[in-house]
Amino acid sequence: MNFHILTLFPDMVMQGLSQSIIGRAAERGLLSIEAVNIRDYTKDKHKKVDDYPYGGGAGMLMQAQPVYDAWKAVEERIADRVRAISPQYVPGVYVTPQPASNVYVTPQGGQVQDVGGQTDQTALRRIRTVYVTPQGETFSQQKAKELAKEEDVIFLCGHYEGIDERVLEEIVTDYISIGDYVLTGGELPAMVMIDAISRMVPGVLNNGESGETESFEGDLLEYPQYSRPEEWHGKSVPEVLLSGNRRMIDAWRRKAAEERTKERRPDLYKKYARGQACIAALEKQKLLHMDMIELLKRGQARILFAEGANICLQDKESGIYFHTAEDEQTGRQMLKALGEDAAAEGRSYIQAAEMPEGGAADDTIQTNVGTIVLHQEFMIEPVRERFGLTNTMSCSQVVYTKREKLPITGLYRADGKSDGELPVIRLLGMEHLDTVALHYHEIADRTYVAGRIAKQAMYGAFLGEELAGFVGMHTEGSIGMLHILPEYRGRKLGKALETYMINRCLERGYTPYGQVTAGNKASEKLQESLGLCCSKSQVYWLEREP
Repeated sequence: MNFHILTLFPDMVMQGLSQSIIGRAAERGLLSIEAVNIRDYTKDKHKKVDDYPYGGGAGMLMQAQPVYDAWKAVEERIADRVRAISPQYVPGVYVTPQPASNVYVTPQGGQVQDVGGQTDQTALRRIRTVYVTPQGETFSQQKAKELAKEEDVIFLCGHYEGIDERVLEEIVTDYISIGDYVLTGGELPAMVMIDAISRMVPGVLNNGESGETESFEGDLLEYPQYSRPEEWHGKSVPEVLLSGNRRMIDAWRRKAAEERTKERRPDLYKKYARGQACIAALEKQKLLHMDMIELLKRGQARILFAEGANICLQDKESGIYFHTAEDEQTGRQMLKALGEDAAAEGRSYIQAAEMPEGGAADDTIQTNVGTIVLHQEFMIEPVRERFGLTNTMSCSQVVYTKREKLPITGLYRADGKSDGELPVIRLLGMEHLDTVALHYHEIADRTYVAGRIAKQAMYGAFLGEELAGFVGMHTEGSIGMLHILPEYRGRKLGKALETYMINRCLERGYTPYGQVTAGNKASEKLQESLGLCCSKSQVYWLEREP
């Protein structure tokens, strides 16, 4: 990931960001950080970048010209890098959903295309340029996750009384504040945000789970933490933490996090309580709704509608909507709320599909809604009518309901040492993208696969140095993307890979689940052999025709 900071004090920024975890990540090539001195782009011989504001008033204002030229210089460097991969790249309007996905976008059609020639529809947007200002939206953990998906983010650090409004209108995509107070400049807030964003970039933190168990995940503050000695200043470590009983420890930590959140952040606890009420309603049909339950438990869901068992969520990571309703009439009302939400989201960053003056809202909604997962068959036609989604895939949800890990004997080597007979299972890297994309192209495109690899969500079974099969975790949290190369079938590699993923989910406190497409008898047999329970009713994925 690449950070570009437009500033009047480049030394301040670089010295602050060259230390500790961020500095080490930059040395390893996981992050790139550059500070661009705005003064280098002024046309004033005295290197002056400010002037008096029109209309009078106290203080000085940063001028548009040096700010714009500094931004433009960064944009052109980004363009040169992307153009080397995609010669048809159009400067200023590209998107890279995941690092190393190698995509560009054309302003005419809003299409993303990777180097392999695969295409996917996406929203057209400018390079993410963050203006650090007390007038912006408050920075959050979710915002950090969102920005971490970008390949390039530009930070604009203001000074004096601000920056000429005209250049802000031209280049800024996000106005962000770190709190309701005023600082002398934007450098410190930019550094704060870069630190938080960097922690979400795969590989930056040594422990891949540490970013998922901190404050604000799942709308809860972090539980209290203790280390040696067992007693200090007359205060002892809670006995449960010394018990070794993982289930009891997890329960204690959950309760402690709830109590702390309720006490210190009642606003956050209110959101948490609403999510818990949704979970309770969905668990009445647990197998059918495991996808929605897990989104809520992982703090990955945004609640759009919740009245009893009528619930509509959006996955914050993928943007996919999840919908369950007791009857068609209520379900249609929920679709209206869903459409309005999609339109509002679209207006914030979509240029190619702006709502025309006096135009029909439904037309814009149709443009913006990409995928909806339904839990009742009677909602298929209403969704097709309203949003124009025609490509339908029906699946059964399969859930591992036990707490005990599955045995691995005879399936794969836990020590990481290949013996030629049993595979070793490890993370896939971008060097495996071509192989995975070649064999897994009917359901997901190359860009999606690249994103999953970049997020360290895909694993391979290796016999020696040969990749024999792979499995992954989808954006919404389901286990899938399971494929065994033809020459390696009949060696229980599918069972080995899914066993590995189930056990890994349990280690991370997740409920392992997946989705089996209707008629896939081989997968059904595999799930049965692993002890997964299958939902009696199906879920329906509705998308646009590719």
